[in-house]
Amino acid sequence: MATALFESTIKSLPLLGRGKVRDIYAVDADKLLIVTSDRLSAFDVILPDPIPDKGRVLTAMANFWFAKLGHIIPNQLTGIDPETVVAAGERDQVRGRALVVKRLQPLPIEAVVRGYVIGSGWKDYQDTGAICGIALPAGLRQAARLPAPIFTPASKAEAGDHDENISFEQAQARCAAMLPGLDGAALAAQARDAAIALYSEAAGYAAGRGIIIADTKFEFGVDKAGTLHLIDEALTPDSSRFWPAGSYREGISPPSFDKQYVRDYLETLDWGKKAPGPRLPADVIEHTATKYREAYERLTGQKLA
Repeated sequence: MATALFESTIKSLPLLGRGKVRDIYAVDADKLLIVTSDRLSAFDVILPDPIPDKGRVLTAMANFWFAKLGHIIPNQLTGIDPETVVAAGERDQVRGRALVVKRLQPLPIEAVVRGYVIGSGWKDYQDTGAICGIALPAGLRQAARLPAPIFTPASKAEAGDHDENISFEQAQARCAAMLPGLDGAALAAQARDAAIALYSEAAGYAAGRGIIIADTKFEFGVDKAGTLHLIDEALTPDSSRFWPAGSYREGISPPSFDKQYVRDYLETLDWGKKAPGPRLPADVIEHTATKYREAYERLTGQKLA
């Protein structure tokens, strides 16, 4: 297992910011370097212990999906080797865990697609019989498969804050208000249609590999021409809920290949779900790292390089 990278320290490029997992640097006016660290966030709190190889898994899996789903919508990739845009002594920080991407204007929403009733959607359904205002059949049990995938957007929170589920109409209003000069409402509709198409194709592929994609989150951005692109990451254990099909059943929260294992551990603690997050035991770190690698290997049929 590789040494974990909690935070990159690229000095040859200007640092633009750090997200929950990714560090963002400026390459030039049109391109960014995105370094995926081994940081882990849960309940929107960055935990103090990194997960070894996590950033490499996320990058390799995102690249796999970008290639497989590229016919549905353009994506952020430029094809430029990240090692060519940093100083020689910094190449080990980007190797296998970074992308050089187009500079695009992000939509101010999280594009969430749900195929099953779980997580915050399950809580919403129990309270209202709906998820994000979308009425669902009565009597669904926890982890039940929905009749068809649904688009349930969320507001995009700053680090340390919590994303909030919103209606599609609210998503359109946010895009219209925060994307001046563009048809935000139409872009929100394009994002919804693209997200459902991406999820549906990916879920069908994953089912053939013995994995259920219960739900997932996409992010989209637009170029100067107003063309919608898939950005950030795609269908990784950080942005999705992966369940092994062989142990799935309704009525419980199924075991996961994602960070649900960490969430379940954190739920046993009394910490208020606010920063600073608690330290993770060594066995939780190792188990989580194993789950991330297993998800990649089962989905792609390849070993992590």
